[in-house]
Amino acid sequence: MVEFRIDRRSGVATYLQIVRQVEQALRLGLLGPGDKLPTAKEVVAATAINPNTVLKAYRELDRAGLVEARPGLGTFVRRSLARPGAAADSPLRAELADWMDRARAAGLDREDVAALVASLLDEIRFDDRDDHRDDHRGGDPAARERHRTSEGTA
Repeated sequence: MVEFRIDRRSGVATYLQIVRQVEQALRLGLLGPGDKLPTAKEVVAATAINPNTVLKAYRELDRAGLVEARPGLGTFVRRSLARPGAAADSPLRAELADWMDRARAAGLDREDVAALVASLLDEIRFDDRDDHRDDHRGGDPAARERHRTSEGTA
């Protein structure tokens, strides 16, 4: 079962933190179809937030088609967002964990790592499967052209 972590200093609405954490658990395969989410009462007991906030988050997830409320039974996952490469036990996650260890050893903090990841996400296109990388090798147009030519995409 998922345990919610609420960061009151994040500036992100509490209900959105719950929505994002459920979506993340669905992407990582930690939650799957048929799994039951904690009741509003359980979430309130664990996080000391308003029960209406939990219900708002669950309604948002329901509208997105990710969960469904079953009166008298609870809220259950309707569909998964997991992909094999994104699973919590995937080799990619292990490689990322190793990279995180190297980043920490290099003196980077959470904000530094977040900035690096965000900058790469801004540079890499995930919508085009044939050439999923935009320029993440720096700002040298000649280097980009050499790379494209070497891949046969000139």
